[in-house]
Amino acid sequence: MPISRRAFMKAGGLALVSLGADPLFLDRAAYALRSAGGAASGGKTLVCLFQRGAVDGLSMIVPAGDSWYWQERQRIALAKEQLVPLDGMFALHPRLASLKPLWDRHSLAIVHAVGSPSTSRSHFDAQDYMESGTPDVKNTPDGWANRYCTHAAEHANTPFRAVAFGPQLPRTLAGSAPSLAIDDLRTFGMRAAQASGEQKLTRAFEELYQGAATGLVASSSAETFEAIKMLKTANPTAITPGNGATYGKGKLATSLQQVAQLIKADLGVEIAFVDVGGWDTHVNQGSDQGQLATRLDELAGALAAFTTDLGERMRDVVVITMSEFGRTVKENGTSGTDHGHGTAMMIMGGNVRGGKVYGRWPGLAPEQRYEGRDLAITTDFRAVFSEVLQGHLGPASMAQVFPGFDQPAAVGMFG
Repeated sequence: MPISRRAFMKAGGLALVSLGADPLFLDRAAYALRSAGGAASGGKTLVCLFQRGAVDGLSMIVPAGDSWYWQERQRIALAKEQLVPLDGMFALHPRLASLKPLWDRHSLAIVHAVGSPSTSRSHFDAQDYMESGTPDVKNTPDGWANRYCTHAAEHANTPFRAVAFGPQLPRTLAGSAPSLAIDDLRTFGMRAAQASGEQKLTRAFEELYQGAATGLVASSSAETFEAIKMLKTANPTAITPGNGATYGKGKLATSLQQVAQLIKADLGVEIAFVDVGGWDTHVNQGSDQGQLATRLDELAGALAAFTTDLGERMRDVVVITMSEFGRTVKENGTSGTDHGHGTAMMIMGGNVRGGKVYGRWPGLAPEQRYEGRDLAITTDFRAVFSEVLQGHLGPASMAQVFPGFDQPAAVGMFG
């Protein structure tokens, strides 16, 4: 549920008002940042990667110990010898093989049979619920990540605290806490590098306010102005990948490389949001080849490059993948899968207790399925998000971040 540049800038404007934010707070934050000379380094970062279109979690993280997987997928199931074994019950799709070293180092955890309690099979509604953090409540004005930024106990005063990579600010970052959307650091960096002095800096800001394609969208004028200055000074695009990391040429790889650049530039990124589409595989999904395999190859390559690039800094970074829902257990008549219910998430980095698949496996037998057709959900996505936020970023009131959610027993991914 993206929000346009023009809508945000009209809401912010030169009066420094951003979607209900207190202008005095924004001014104080900008002043604190200028006084400190930049953002604090060494903080924690959460990278949220949204697989839009509903990824088939059953072929991404294969339940190799459940025979119904092969029985219901005569054409698209992966052959057992192609799988990358994890724990005897589950295995990785072969295109995710580059993530196996993370599993072996206990830096990758998986939650299976996870998702939203909403019964909606609409991409639009399900994505909205996952980003707002309030399933089946359509009038929630803000996103869960923005609410966390609002209610967290401590944070750095920097316009880069919450950043999305794309042309529009995503639903999950909408709200009263300041946030940014950057389409491409390289494009924006070239424009910023051409500016010299306050006059050109002001002109760049005015172009943004007027809707020009500067490549940066902010939830307020204050954040826009500070971000332009900080990007110009830090020049993160000049930071090359470390540790021999090689990123691909796709949009996802570019976005994750630029997240890494912002992190290494010590701009104070606390939450970064990246999304990638192409997971709606109704027709010719494929098994080790085809649509799903291609998408997973891109995903694994980008994540492997990102973790290699950051190296030791991954101790302060957690990446979590998510998707609005899963796919049907049984393949359809066009060698694909239809909209389902439960799916799988991956959590890597930080102090995650990796090398384990979390969540209770409900089974794929017909009587064990949700509505007789889908993987049932045994872990609410909000339980995963809550644990990642508190276990990695720090304490906040989860009752305010996820209103109406009764926090169950811990998933167990963090100590």
